[in-house]
Amino acid sequence: MLQSLRIRNLALLEEVALDFEAGFTAVTGETGAGKSILLGALSLLAGERADKTIIRQGAPAAEAEAALFFTDSRKIDAVLVGLELPSCEDGVLILKRSLPRDKAPKITVNGSLATLSVLQQLGEHWVDFHGPSEPRRLLKESFQLEMLDLFGRAGDALAAYQTAYRAWRDLVAERERIAQVTRMAPDQIAFLQNQLTRIEALDLTTEAIEALERDFARMSRAQELIELSQALATGLTGEEGVQTRVAALLREARQLEEIDAASKPLAERLASAAVELNDLGAEFSALGQQLQFDPEQAEQLTERMDTWLELKRKHGGELPAVLAARDELRRRLEVQGDLEGTLAKLEKQIADAHRAAKKEATALRGLREKAARDLARVAAKGIAQLGFKKADFSVRVVPLPELGPTGDCGAEFLFSPNVGEAPLPLNRVASSGELARVMLALKTVLADLDEVPLLVFDEVDANVGGEIGRVVGEKMAGIARNHQVLCVTHLPQVAAQATCHLVVTKDQSKDRAVVTIEPIQASRKARVSEIARMLGDSKAKSALAHAEEMLGK
Repeated sequence: MLQSLRIRNLALLEEVALDFEAGFTAVTGETGAGKSILLGALSLLAGERADKTIIRQGAPAAEAEAALFFTDSRKIDAVLVGLELPSCEDGVLILKRSLPRDKAPKITVNGSLATLSVLQQLGEHWVDFHGPSEPRRLLKESFQLEMLDLFGRAGDALAAYQTAYRAWRDLVAERERIAQVTRMAPDQIAFLQNQLTRIEALDLTTEAIEALERDFARMSRAQELIELSQALATGLTGEEGVQTRVAALLREARQLEEIDAASKPLAERLASAAVELNDLGAEFSALGQQLQFDPEQAEQLTERMDTWLELKRKHGGELPAVLAARDELRRRLEVQGDLEGTLAKLEKQIADAHRAAKKEATALRGLREKAARDLARVAAKGIAQLGFKKADFSVRVVPLPELGPTGDCGAEFLFSPNVGEAPLPLNRVASSGELARVMLALKTVLADLDEVPLLVFDEVDANVGGEIGRVVGEKMAGIARNHQVLCVTHLPQVAAQATCHLVVTKDQSKDRAVVTIEPIQASRKARVSEIARMLGDSKAKSALAHAEEMLGK
């Protein structure tokens, strides 16, 4: 949930720090008072793009900062870890965005620098905006299908279908590509075969390539390495080498041991050192002999290295690229070897993949058909509560002529606002006010399925009033039982049912307009006055009495 929000120099707002509670928060104020500033700050923190015109005139920068609390932060922590950002401390996520007038923007997440893309990804996990333009989305069949799948919890079935669908379409694309391949001339095939033979002549494993490069490097400097090895061997075990001097020292140590038995351990250590020096000399000598490549071995090594360097230059410089080129050559030659057979094999694979996708589509359609019946029943009840006593609402699952990205069917919402009229698709019958109420009913039904903790409603009560306004308020309060709800509203019936209440005011009495945001739920008098203002007159006794009645005890 949103725990706190601080805004500085955003539009007409100089600075405000707000604390939020769980449940339903209403945001009210005169038209044009600046309620959108609050939503604008949340949008900034959710990754909305913005230009510098939103910075308060005369201020160096606009800033928004929020603290979000998650009772179980494991999911958001997993997202943060994936983005290489610090996890939440005690379940608290800190977001901050600064938009300077003369510098580059700055974003931090839990104190670490982040990008706008990161804010957008995180925003999907903590806030969901529902604005005045959203009901128009309801006219799109793709959005209707999305809502149906959300209600029917069809996400897993849809993912399984889409995996099968992509496999089928990939095979179809491969068939079309191969069908366009023309048969090569014999010399072209021979050229490709020669290239493949050269690649396959090398052992293309990481270990073998590393050994090839190491042996070639040793051979290239073999004479230098031989001379160094022999010098070391001579210096250790030659006639005037270290071992000769150590042998003389060892004899003296043995004499000392005869005089003083306590020195025996020292003599033994010196003897061990003499043995080790002798072994080292022998190993350096052997290394020098190993580095003496015979001419035939050197020629083979040079030829393999030349081939490897040529392949690297030609195919991308790294082993995976060379391996990919080899596999592509094999595939092209295989296709040329039996073009008709390859196509016949693909046809069988396509048929099998199509059956698999069809099976998943059938299972998905079954889920949607059941969900359509249940959603229609529940949504119709909600629509009736919003003033359409005799309305008819249904969801139709529409078969598609062939498999598509979302299955073998679509969804269509049908609506009739008046008794005796057959329901028709929403885009043919619904006015803007009717759309808003249908959308609200659906949002109420789907709210419990939304895992995002904060739901922001911007004038969701547009085009409704009176008794319906009370129902809208009840629905907001109902959603707030499982979510934190922030609702910008002009209806007193809605605002009265909120547990928290923010009032936005704009003062233009001085030389410059100033917007303020103030919580008033702690003051019964202030809240009654605001509800009365929304009723028509904050000083009228009848409005004040009505406001008292609406707020209850």
